Amino acid sequence: MVIKNKAVFLDRDGVINNMVYYQDHGLIDSPFLVKQFSICPGVKEAIRLIHEMGMKAILVSNQPGIAKGFYSLKNLAMINKKMNRLLNGASSLDGMYYCLHHPEARIKKYKMACSCRKPKPGLLIKACRENNVDLKRSYMIGDGITDIEAGKEAGCKTILIGRPKCDLCSMLSSKGLKPDAIAGNLLEAVSKIKKWEGYDGDIHRHRRRK
Repeated sequence: MVIKNKAVFLDRDGVINNMVYYQDHGLIDSPFLVKQFSICPGVKEAIRLIHEMGMKAILVSNQPGIAKGFYSLKNLAMINKKMNRLLNGASSLDGMYYCLHHPEARIKKYKMACSCRKPKPGLLIKACRENNVDLKRSYMIGDGITDIEAGKEAGCKTILIGRPKCDLCSMLSSKGLKPDAIAGNLLEAVSKIKKWEGYDGDIHRHRRRK
């Protein structure tokens, strides 16, 4: 019998990296340029802890900026390269899965109603298949409603990055959805998983309970 892996699925923008404020448009969005990409505090420690618990850390992210013509595949590849460099060693990601589609895409080949764009669970299902992951023993962490919806649909436990009384919580409630936990950042979210998984000690000591 093949033992399946556990995984922590991670949204990217607002979870792994900081969002960018575009003053000309008055919008907060994904980084479109390499120089705009920066890692959020505590992310390296959080991913290292995921690995020390014997779990995979897998990125699953909607990136419609390419479909909308805001940036190119080349820019995304360069951002990925920078992210890999910043998340080195024990903090490296085990996989990166992107949905580039959007129903209102300017670039024709990306204009479609796909099965991989969150809130649909397609990215998680693909990552599950390619990494031998047990979705029901895995987790989805994100800062958006679509992350929680996708995680729930896939059968994962979910953690929302936000505040307990944030507008997102009210919107989730109106949809009949509730994350399994709410955390202020990725490290706090992974610390909750650490407790659920039965690990004792502080963030730098990981001894499994007998």
